[in-house]
Amino acid sequence: MLKNSNIDSNRLERTFSIAPMLDWTDRHYRYFARLMSANTLLYTEMVTTGAILHGRGDYLAYNQEEHPLALQLGGSNPSELARCAKLAAERGYDEVNLNVGCPSDRVQNGRFGACLMAEPELVAQCVDAMKQVVDIPVTVKTRIGIDAQDSYEFLTHFIDKVQAKGCSDFIIHARKAWLSGLSPKENREIPPLDYGRVYQLKRDYPLLNISINGGVTTLVQAKEHLTHLDGVMMGREAYQNPYILAEVDQVLCGSQSEVISREAIIEAMLPYIEAHLQSGGRLNHITRHMIGLFQGLPGARAWRRYLSENAHKNGAGVEVIRQAYQSIQTEMIAQ
Repeated sequence: MLKNSNIDSNRLERTFSIAPMLDWTDRHYRYFARLMSANTLLYTEMVTTGAILHGRGDYLAYNQEEHPLALQLGGSNPSELARCAKLAAERGYDEVNLNVGCPSDRVQNGRFGACLMAEPELVAQCVDAMKQVVDIPVTVKTRIGIDAQDSYEFLTHFIDKVQAKGCSDFIIHARKAWLSGLSPKENREIPPLDYGRVYQLKRDYPLLNISINGGVTTLVQAKEHLTHLDGVMMGREAYQNPYILAEVDQVLCGSQSEVISREAIIEAMLPYIEAHLQSGGRLNHITRHMIGLFQGLPGARAWRRYLSENAHKNGAGVEVIRQAYQSIQTEMIAQ
């Protein structure tokens, strides 16, 4: 094949990234994650064009410390996507990503997400419209197929159409999606992973930047994928066991910096949390993302329990976090 026309030279380093996850990868989680890794590319939750253009809230808000940061858009109207991409670029986002992977019924009803794999010409038009108005990278996150349309030829036809309009960066979830009959959760677990197909895609399109997503739970696995591909995207493991991010820079990016301790992460979060509380926010808006910080260690249960039982209370402040950390030390001494 070796079909690599209109390759975009304006690329963003994406050795390791965290997947956009609805209700999870909000700006508080991203701030928390950035404390552990300077090099990880962070993604927003998927934001629909309708929310940005017609919603009452500021769906593009983020903390400057989050860079490098990509906005993931959900939509299929080229002009609306272009308007949102332009707004994102003006706000300082480092990348705009189009969701062509989510299989939920709600997303399908909006004519975006994984169902767009069946309309590669439309996806190409969307990419082209966005690229016409921004200088930052425009990327696509997709699956390896949908329903019975899961041949390698189906995937490469999609890639051909979209890369012809200048998209040179693809994040491939190495599972196909069933658009009916499976829930979004089941679509992350039941369709079998096919890493070999993604590796083949990179061999056939060597000038494209290909990242892989799906089933990655350790940095050892990520390092192995990087012998075949340009990047690795980790999903739920990076949320449920966030301290895995503390070694990303050293293990995957060649950094010589010291690995940050959990205690140092907590201390670094406190000023951010205090500012959030002073602006009228609640403690559990942030601590819900920190629940897994001690995953796998003695005392992890005490940490989770104390935060879960106390962070939601009216007036809860940073003393709750300090007490939760003290509960870990108490439990470790008791053992």
